[in-house]
Amino acid sequence: MNEGMITIAYIAASILFILALGGLSNQESARRGNVYGIVGMLIAIVATVLGAQVTSYTTLIVCMAIGGGIGAYLAKRVEMTEMPELVAMLHSFVGLAAVLVGYASYIDPTNQLTGVAHSIHAIEIYLGVLIGAVTFTGSIVAFGKLRGIITSKPLTLPGRHLFNLGLGVACIFLGIGFVGAESLGSGMVPLLIMTAIALLFGVHMVMAIGGADMPVVVSMLNSYSGWAAAATGFMLSNDLLIVVGALVGSSGAILSYIMCRAMNRKFLAVIAGGFGTSGGTVVSDVEQGEVVPVSAEDTAEILKNASRVIIVPGYGMAVAQAQYPIYEMTKKLQAQNIEVRFAIHPVAGRLPGHMNVLLAEAKVPYDIVMEMDEINEDFPDTDAVLVIGANDIVNPDAQDNPGSPIAGMPVLEVWKARTAIVMKRSMATGYAGVQNPLFFKENSRMLFGDAKSSVEAILAAI
Repeated sequence: MNEGMITIAYIAASILFILALGGLSNQESARRGNVYGIVGMLIAIVATVLGAQVTSYTTLIVCMAIGGGIGAYLAKRVEMTEMPELVAMLHSFVGLAAVLVGYASYIDPTNQLTGVAHSIHAIEIYLGVLIGAVTFTGSIVAFGKLRGIITSKPLTLPGRHLFNLGLGVACIFLGIGFVGAESLGSGMVPLLIMTAIALLFGVHMVMAIGGADMPVVVSMLNSYSGWAAAATGFMLSNDLLIVVGALVGSSGAILSYIMCRAMNRKFLAVIAGGFGTSGGTVVSDVEQGEVVPVSAEDTAEILKNASRVIIVPGYGMAVAQAQYPIYEMTKKLQAQNIEVRFAIHPVAGRLPGHMNVLLAEAKVPYDIVMEMDEINEDFPDTDAVLVIGANDIVNPDAQDNPGSPIAGMPVLEVWKARTAIVMKRSMATGYAGVQNPLFFKENSRMLFGDAKSSVEAILAAI
């Protein structure tokens, strides 16, 4: 395939990627957006493989077969509840690829650039390795926190912000030395030292972030992986990789900014790391009163006697795969002229849009799925709220306790409804590790047990 055809293919792929992002911005068009992305990536891969730079297909086909096989296997085996961990791990692969491409580009014997061209290429390599290394280790730590391998509590080292600043200054000075190096040997030393520093910063940055803020971290790492891919595109002189990386990087940054606003966090503090611990103290998980348990049958009576019902899904719904009986229950209540709507917090679950995807999977109509800003003011006029496995996103301490790790985070004000029924397996704290005063309020009831089993029991009683 000649250069002209490859350029046309890359332009077509870029347009499809832009259309994919546009489609993914809305629930109704998300499936179409995915199709655009798949077709665009297929065009990009075919055009690249058929390019003049590829002279041997044996190794390439073997690697593609191995990678494709692993991807297909994981796509079939990974549950929706494990998607956040999978996304974090995929981000780490992009970061590692940027690091390896950077080193390969630097030691490439055919690289004979001199003067300004050499300096520009050196900057591309340095930035690509820097961003890639931070993304690699940061994503691995994020995977560990989401998986439960690493504690969700933030690592609060003394002087951690000065430590991060020192690492950043060191990388700048090493970069000056790397770009000005006249030989391969003299440039390799600062590159290796910078890589070690970047790997350390990636670990420390995410370790310093508390569990409640992990959805924002995943989104920010998505942005980092995009910029790492863009830097790789500059190193390889691949226009499509630059465009795709810029799209992913900018869209991830915009999403992170939106989520930071939803959680009352500062966007610039996200980039520096450790933003989840500023101004907060660790709150004890000791119970703050007595809870009032309720049975599935009593819950069904409360719902049947209500005029307006709001359902708040959380991670517990995802774990139990309870979205299907929940929709069946919704249809039964609607058949009795009861208004039923769903309230979605921007960071419900462990991934942006986690709950929306689950509800769409169960065929819940989009018009009754409301975002937090759309529905929060309706809770005082609601007869019953059913909270399914959510915790931190319905915690009144975010508003009432300035010392809480989630202080200032906008939450769904379910306690303002006439009755709030909370479905949980136990009184365990949420991912932020703090107790929820909602459980002990006079108008709250606790329905203990597996979410799916509990909803099925409610459904049978309705």
